[in-house]
Amino acid sequence: MRHGDKIKNLSRTASHRAALLSNLTSQLIEHKCITTTLAKAKSLRVYAEPIITRSKTDNMHNRRIVFSYLQDKEAIKELFGVIGDKVANRPGGYTRIIKLPRRAGDASDMALIELVDFNEIYGKDLEAAAAKKTRRGRKAGGAKKAPTAPEAVAETPETPATEETA
Repeated sequence: MRHGDKIKNLSRTASHRAALLSNLTSQLIEHKCITTTLAKAKSLRVYAEPIITRSKTDNMHNRRIVFSYLQDKEAIKELFGVIGDKVANRPGGYTRIIKLPRRAGDASDMALIELVDFNEIYGKDLEAAAAKKTRRGRKAGGAKKAPTAPEAVAETPETPATEETA
């Protein structure tokens, strides 16, 4: 039984899994969009998002921590340069997984994982997304606004009902 076992092993040893996720993350940073199996994409999201969060603050400590995971100088430069600037205002959710048709050879579920801020197709609505900062209805401590001016009620003159006698 796997009670409480939260890690997806991907049928690999720990060292093989670490190398796989490190390489996938480096390729995702370099190309901004990669195609892989659905299980690897879901594991990659959990692995890559904290690394991308580290890139928001560019200091030596964060660079060393990220380098211990990735071991790729070019990916570190790209991550702390271009990507770090773009995701600076995003509170999380840096990746998007899009399911693709099954692979022809072995019928495994395929997926496309990409960095959200670097997609031109979905990037058209960035202005609307930037304007919306929260999903809450009202700000904390704010009350509903009372109408400042009394609304004018249009009075309709009552017409007397006419009875028809036949």
